[in-house]
Amino acid sequence: MPLYEYSCQKCSQTIELLVRGDETPVCPHCESTKLTKLLSVVSGHVAGGGGDSVAAEGCGRPQCGMGGCAGLG
Repeated sequence: MPLYEYSCQKCSQTIELLVRGDETPVCPHCESTKLTKLLSVVSGHVAGGGGDSVAAEGCGRPQCGMGGCAGLG
């Protein structure tokens, strides 16, 4: 089940929802179906990192999502 991030057009809340198949997402705060899907930052676990997650910085290199750019800059 994919986890998506939405912004509600009615109450302006930002929410994360699990969406199955052809389900229409509903805001849990105001029950509106007028939601805008947001672009989420990709995250992943670093091997041996003790469970810390690393977010992609968006430099375009595939290694960023795996912590390849950590410490550069």
